[in-house]
Amino acid sequence: MQGSSRTALTSTRRVLNGTLSGLSDPKATARDLFAVIDVMDRNATLRRAFADSSRDADAKRGLAQRLFGGKVGNEASEVLTAAVGERWSSERDLSDALEQLAVEALTASAEKAERADSFENEMFRFERTVASDAGLRDALADRGRSGADKRGLVSRLLEGKVSEETLFLAGRAAGNPRGRRFDRTMEEFLAGIASRRGQSQALVTSAVELTGEQSERLRAALSKMYGKPVQTNVVIDPEVVGGIKVQVGDDVIDGTISRRLDEARAHLSG
Repeated sequence: MQGSSRTALTSTRRVLNGTLSGLSDPKATARDLFAVIDVMDRNATLRRAFADSSRDADAKRGLAQRLFGGKVGNEASEVLTAAVGERWSSERDLSDALEQLAVEALTASAEKAERADSFENEMFRFERTVASDAGLRDALADRGRSGADKRGLVSRLLEGKVSEETLFLAGRAAGNPRGRRFDRTMEEFLAGIASRRGQSQALVTSAVELTGEQSERLRAALSKMYGKPVQTNVVIDPEVVGGIKVQVGDDVIDGTISRRLDEARAHLSG
């Protein structure tokens, strides 16, 4: 998301944060925003009308109020009205922004319940579980299965084991990925969670589980490097042999023994 869309997202996020400040449980706002996205995704004419920068902003706000007023909560309606009044670079950017804000609203719910850490960790762990299980991965990618069926599968796997925020959002990623693969949708959701929490995410690949002290030292070093808190998500991969690889966004720090061996082989063969 670039240019005017980034500015529009920032402006709309301020509206969301203002509405959430007085709520004891923002989950309803998150669900309402997801419901709005579903309607927009099914209706190309509506998407174009909301994102058309040549249309009067007040007219677009009025359209949003007529269509969704009374059908979603006041908070979600306020966020939507603010969003359609902004300038977006593309129709997809508007829908994607509303999705990110819905994830942030759900994260605010976890924060208020003092389980934001577990929410983020559960989402990451489930994404890795799917990635490592070919049968489950194929089941969630099967175009012949309905979204409801996939959500049911996720519910059977997770219900009673994770927070209600995780159960809802993981089910959403499985049942309505909006044209993306499951893993890509989960990555987007995890980025939204981190954004709400003011953090960056680091994917750490290690041959063995890090100790608590090692994890804390790594988080502290990365937070100092990037100038803000960094959440570390660790993936165990015995093939790296030793050392660790850290990826933060497009930045990759590869200190694994496997990489050094690959470099040595390349040097010898060259």
